[in-house]
Amino acid sequence: SGGSIVSIRCTKTYPNAGRYYLFNFPLWGVYINPDTILKPGIMPGECWAFEGSEGYVVIKLAARIIVKSFTMEHVPKELSLYGHIKSAPNDFSVWGLEDENDQNPVLLGNFRFLDNGESLQQFKAKKGGGGFDMIELKIESNHGNLDYTCLYRFRVHGIPVYGLT
Repeated sequence: SGGSIVSIRCTKTYPNAGRYYLFNFPLWGVYINPDTILKPGIMPGECWAFEGSEGYVVIKLAARIIVKSFTMEHVPKELSLYGHIKSAPNDFSVWGLEDENDQNPVLLGNFRFLDNGESLQQFKAKKGGGGFDMIELKIESNHGNLDYTCLYRFRVHGIPVYGLT
């Protein structure tokens, strides 16, 4: 814990994902920002939604770490308001950065979030570099929603560099 969102690059937040309707009349709406992905909670609608199926998030970690793994979490299909999770990320990659505009990022892995898998899925990082305090998450596709992708929670796990001897 303790990370923060540095940038979403050219990704646009989807304005309607947090709105609920009854007979085409809006009941209520919630604007949820990208910081949501770093906080606990996977209740339906408690996600950062962005337009389309591709998006970027640059995260400043609390400390420089040797990255070991990542977890991505999405609302379970059984709790989804629609009975499916087509807005869940599908293919994604994670990159280690020296700074926000790093011209030589290090690929930490290409992954796939399974829509028929557990709601919390863990992914092992490739070995790379002497540690990072900034990573970029690139969502490359979702499970079929043409309008938006919902990112509920993303975590980075590793060993602090200062703890290595």
